[in-house]
Amino acid sequence: MADTDIRRVGILSPGDMGAAIGSVLHQSGLEVLTCLAGRSDLTRLRAEEAGFRGVADEDELVRSVDLVLSVLVPAEAVAVAERIAASMGRTGARPPFADCNAVAPQTVRKIEALIGGAGATFIDAGIIGGPPRAAGGGTRFCCSGPDTSAFEALGRHGLFVRVVGAVIGQASGLKMVYAASTKGTTAVWTELLVAARALGLEDALRAELGTANAVAARELAGIPSMPRRARRWVGEMEEIAATFEGLGLTPRILEGAADLYRFVGETALADQTSREPDPSLDALLEALVAHLKE
Repeated sequence: MADTDIRRVGILSPGDMGAAIGSVLHQSGLEVLTCLAGRSDLTRLRAEEAGFRGVADEDELVRSVDLVLSVLVPAEAVAVAERIAASMGRTGARPPFADCNAVAPQTVRKIEALIGGAGATFIDAGIIGGPPRAAGGGTRFCCSGPDTSAFEALGRHGLFVRVVGAVIGQASGLKMVYAASTKGTTAVWTELLVAARALGLEDALRAELGTANAVAARELAGIPSMPRRARRWVGEMEEIAATFEGLGLTPRILEGAADLYRFVGETALADQTSREPDPSLDALLEALVAHLKE
C-alpha cells in the first residue's frame, strides 16, 4: 500500500453512492468536502447526514483537498472533469483526480486528457457493488493508472481498494464488463417478465423456471429496486455498448438494455428515491405492462 497521506477528500457529488462513500471516509477520520451549488434539497440532506463540509465553489474545493473523487451519472462525467480542469487552471491547485464513474475506457481517456492537461495526476477508478454502508463492506473500488497511490490510500480509510493494472481504461473496462453481467442481465429479465405477463404466460413461465432455479430467484428478487435507478442506468448501458463496439463487438445487446431502462424511466416507478420502499415485483410488472399498452 502506498504511503500517500490523504487528509481531505473532495467528492462530486453526494448522491446515493457519493454520500455513502463520503460517510465511510468521514467516519474513518478524513475530512470530506463537496460543492453543493445548484444541488437538490435531498442531495444537501445526504451531504449533511454523511458529515460533508460544503464549500462555496469548485475553485475552493480543489484548493482545499488532497484528492478529488468524481462520482456522478455517466452523462455528467466529462462536463465535471472540464470544470475541475478549469478550476485547476485558475487556482494552480492540482490534487489527484479519480474518475469513479461508470464510463467506457474511451470516455475515461477523454477525461484523462482534460485532467492531465491541467497538470494533475489522473486515476481511473470503478465501483463494483452498491453504496458502501460501513467500513469493510462488500463494495469494491478498483483502480488503474501509472500512479494510483492517492486512491490506494483510501484503503486505509474504510474502502476496499484493488489495483487492476497500470493502464488508464482498465478499471473502467472492468466496471463495464461486470455491470453488463449484472445490470444488463436485470434488463433482460425485466423485459422477459413484462412480455410474459403481457402474453398471459407469466404462470406458465414460472412453472418452467421452477421453484429451485437459483438464478431466476436471484434475478427476480433484485428487480424491484431497479426502477429508481433506471434513468441513471440508461447512460451506463450506453457506455457499456460503446466499450463493446470499440472492441469490434456488437453494441446492440446493451443498447437494448438502455432502451429497456429508458422505457422504465418513463413511468412513475422511476420517480421514487432510495428513501421510499421499493414496489413489489407484481406491482412493478403491472405498471410496466400498463405503460406498454399506452
